[in-house]
Amino acid sequence: MPMYITTKIKVQVTPEQEDVLWHLSERCRLLYNFALAERKANYQENKERSGKHSIGYVQQASALPELKKKYPEYKWVYSKVLQTTLQMLDNDFKSFFALRAGGDETAQPPGFKGKHWFCTLRYNQSGFKIADGWITFSHFYNDVPLTFKILDQPFDNVKQVDLFHDNLKNEYYVSIVHEVQPVQEYVDNGQYQAWDLGITKHVAVNSAGKFIEVTNARPDKYWNNKIDAVQSRRDHCKKVKNQRPSRRWRRCNAAKRKMERKRSNQIKDIQHKLSKKLVENTKATTIVVGDLAVKQMPQSRQATPGLNRSTQNTGYLSRFIGFLTYKAERIGKRVIKIGEQYTTKTCCGCGAVHDMPLWKRVMVCECGVVLDRDRNSAVNIMVRFLSQNASWTGYQQFAGNLRKTGLGLPEIPVHS
Repeated sequence: MPMYITTKIKVQVTPEQEDVLWHLSERCRLLYNFALAERKANYQENKERSGKHSIGYVQQASALPELKKKYPEYKWVYSKVLQTTLQMLDNDFKSFFALRAGGDETAQPPGFKGKHWFCTLRYNQSGFKIADGWITFSHFYNDVPLTFKILDQPFDNVKQVDLFHDNLKNEYYVSIVHEVQPVQEYVDNGQYQAWDLGITKHVAVNSAGKFIEVTNARPDKYWNNKIDAVQSRRDHCKKVKNQRPSRRWRRCNAAKRKMERKRSNQIKDIQHKLSKKLVENTKATTIVVGDLAVKQMPQSRQATPGLNRSTQNTGYLSRFIGFLTYKAERIGKRVIKIGEQYTTKTCCGCGAVHDMPLWKRVMVCECGVVLDRDRNSAVNIMVRFLSQNASWTGYQQFAGNLRKTGLGLPEIPVHS
C-alpha cells in the first residue's frame, strides 16, 4: 500500500488574490449550506424509515450542472472543488449517522457555516499545478492568478491539495497530500515491542522481557483551568439570538480559542517528538499497540468527565497511534493493532480475570503475580499478538526471558 503524508505550507497572499479566494470560498460555503438544508429536510422526513435516506452525495453532485445554469457565479469555482465540498458534507453526515447508530442520542447533524467562514478549497487530483517550487490553482473568477511560492522540493504522486485560512492568525495555508517512499522495506527481525498506551504514561515490554515506561507531559492540565475560567466569563455575557455578540463576549471567545490552539499545538509537538523517539530507539521492527475504542470510552462505567476530556478533546491516544504508525513505516518498521479487551483485567501469569477499577494500580493475583496494571496489560498485548500470529517460537522465547525477571507465563497462550 502506498504511504501518504500531509505537508502544510504557509503562503503569502496579495490583496487581489485574497479577494479571489473569498469569492470562491463564498460560493462553496453557500453550496454547503444549501446542500445541508436539503439533507436536513430529507433526514426529518425519513428518520422513521430505518435510517434510509433518498438524498446523498451522488444526487447532489449530479445536480451541479443545473445549479451552474441557474446561478452562473458557481462557474467561478473549479468543478472538482464544488464536488469535494459536497463530499465534505457527506462525510460530516456519515459521522453523524455513525454516532447515532452507536447509540449516541445527543449527536446532532452538521451545522450551517456563517458568513465569515472561509470554506476550504479542496483540489482532488486535478485543478492545480506544482512546478519549480510554485503551485498554481485553477479558477474562473477573473484573470488574477492563484500562484503561490511553496517548498522547493519534489512532491511525488500528489493526491490532494487544500487551500485554507486560519481565522485566528489571518494566514493562508496550503496542505499537500503526497506519497512518500520508506527509507527501507519492512523485514520481520523476530523482535517485538508491545505498548499499553495511557493518558498519564505509556508502558511497553519487548521480546527480551524488559519494560519501558514513558511519562506523558500534560500541557492540557495547565491550559484546561485557564480555558474553563475564560469560558465561564464568556458564558455570562449577553448574546441575543440573530444579533452580533457583545464586545466582551467576542474578546473572551477570542482568548478561549487562542488558548485552545496553544494547548493543541503543544500536545501535537510533544506527541511528534515522543513517537519519533520511541520508533527510532528500538531494535524491534514490529511494534504492537492496543486497538483503542476511543469513541466507546465515554460509555464505560469507569468514565469520568476528566478522563473523557483527555481521551476525546485533546486526541491523546488515537492521534498518537497515527503518529507512531507513519513514523514507523517511513523507516521500515510496522505498527500492528491488537484488540486490548480485558488485557488489564486478566492476570498475565494464570489468566484469571479480576475487577480492576481505575484507582487500582497494581494487579494482585492468587497465583503470586504482583504487577503494575499497565505492565500487566503490555504483557497480555504481547502474548495476544504472538498467539494470534501463531508465533510459538517467539512466545517461548518471550516467556523464557520474562521468567528471568521473576514473572511467569502459562505454557500455552491464553486465547480471549
